[in-house]
Amino acid sequence: MPRRRITFRQLESFAAVARHRSFSKAAEELHLTQPAVSLQVRQIAESVGLPLFEQAGRALVLTEAGEETLQMARALDDVWTSFEAAIADLKGLKRGRLRVALVTTAKYFLPRLVGDFCRRHPDVHVELEVADRDHIVARMRANQDDFYVMVYPPEDLQLKTYPLVDNELVVIAPLGHWGAGRRLQLAELGGERFIFRETGSGSRKMIDNHLAKLAIRLDIRLTVSSNEAIRELVASGAGLAVISRT
Repeated sequence: MPRRRITFRQLESFAAVARHRSFSKAAEELHLTQPAVSLQVRQIAESVGLPLFEQAGRALVLTEAGEETLQMARALDDVWTSFEAAIADLKGLKRGRLRVALVTTAKYFLPRLVGDFCRRHPDVHVELEVADRDHIVARMRANQDDFYVMVYPPEDLQLKTYPLVDNELVVIAPLGHWGAGRRLQLAELGGERFIFRETGSGSRKMIDNHLAKLAIRLDIRLTVSSNEAIRELVASGAGLAVISRT
């Protein structure tokens, strides 16, 4: 015959009876009928295989098995209380783990925001994953993180999106370039060599869309997967670039 499992409700009834030494007072506390409380205590006794209470005159006292069961019930109650507190902390962002995946362009501004978050929530462990857009989208499809920061979220996924910061794109040029420090239209730079981010990156997608709307074609000589490398190449005179201001 399979062993009957003891439930939290049964232990709650048993602990109330042990506390009051009375089935009627336990039933009153729990807003249950006395037969219901008696049944739950009897079911525990059947699972244990020993009586939990005995009559000593008019008093109801715990047996040795009852004392052991009461200790177990109190220990489980402590564990459950700790569990509820942990869940409450997670809901209130008091402690726990927060996983954030971001595209490479976001690494220039997001750490400042994360730093402020960590100061306000010192017991929350934050994990940042920085990668190209394709890798972040793959993590998103696998639901590996809690939040994602990117320019163009995939359109085939049902996502809740929030604007975070304005990420203005600007043209950078080497010192001494004829256009440095001037306000120019992109069409005026049609004869210049350009260095772009790799196809698939969020910033590249944004630039390509903008150029398509303006019907402008630029001379892209190099594609690079790092904004730091792009800046160095521009400074060396290899060409101009369009990157985020942040």
